[in-house]
Amino acid sequence: MVRKLPEGVKKGLVKPLFPRYNRCEMGTQIRQPIVAGAFYPSDPSELSRLLDSLLGEDLAPAAAPLPGPAGLVVPHAGYPYSGAVAGAGFRAIAERGSPKTVILLGANHTGFGRTVSLGDYAGWETPLGVVRSNAELIRQLAESGLPIDNSAFIREHSLEVELPFIVRLWGDSVTLVPICVLSSGDWGAYKEAGRLIAEAVADRPILIAASSDFTHYEPDRLARSLDRSAIEKILALDGEGFIEEWMRRRLSICGAGAIATLIAASERLELTGGTLLDYRTSGDATGDRSTVVGYAAISFLKEASDD
Repeated sequence: MVRKLPEGVKKGLVKPLFPRYNRCEMGTQIRQPIVAGAFYPSDPSELSRLLDSLLGEDLAPAAAPLPGPAGLVVPHAGYPYSGAVAGAGFRAIAERGSPKTVILLGANHTGFGRTVSLGDYAGWETPLGVVRSNAELIRQLAESGLPIDNSAFIREHSLEVELPFIVRLWGDSVTLVPICVLSSGDWGAYKEAGRLIAEAVADRPILIAASSDFTHYEPDRLARSLDRSAIEKILALDGEGFIEEWMRRRLSICGAGAIATLIAASERLELTGGTLLDYRTSGDATGDRSTVVGYAAISFLKEASDD
């Protein structure tokens, strides 16, 4: 069972952004999947076969831990549409090493919760098993100021869709820190959240992944043009410029807040090696290019020193 919405919860922002939050006891509930059987198969065998196909049958994940923190943008639509792009993103990380924890920044489609909401579920159920939460890191982020608010996750699919990839690649060796980010255009909030995340991550082998689709329901050519302008800002780690572009052009990137938070964290962690791993639209899957959704996989890594 998942938690019911607390009485009095309202859509929108809650000020101050990150008040001191002293609740340190982890929740005991397991967050149940809500889009299994719709966005991705609910049958474990069918899901495993599909994931292997999306990740590439020839994938040989690196056995060693990640050499340090890494960042990733991946889409969260139904696997027939965006699964290949998500697979390209997770594959690139898996070939580099295995994370001990994934800090998963989800888009907030419902409007529930805070600008940035930290989840304290004990774990997240998937058809392939439960992803345990990293209680220590969640506690550290809560004590540093990120508010715990599970209402943001109850009907939100953007984090859940990434979990089967994570379980298939790294099994029960990886833990999760779920964070849901409202796309409000508040760069100050995203910058502060990114700072808190970066300070908690330090040099540890942790993956920070932002779950977002790009332009929604525009002709293919226009969608690609709009997304190109946004991706240029993302690759340049220009978080403020990205948010300004998102607001000025009214871009329909649903996880803009999650991406901006990732950019802020990546910049502080010196993950300057931004790479566009894959970009497609739903038209590539359906053949219908009259109205599409855009999907991108982007990685951020620490560039090798010349020394």
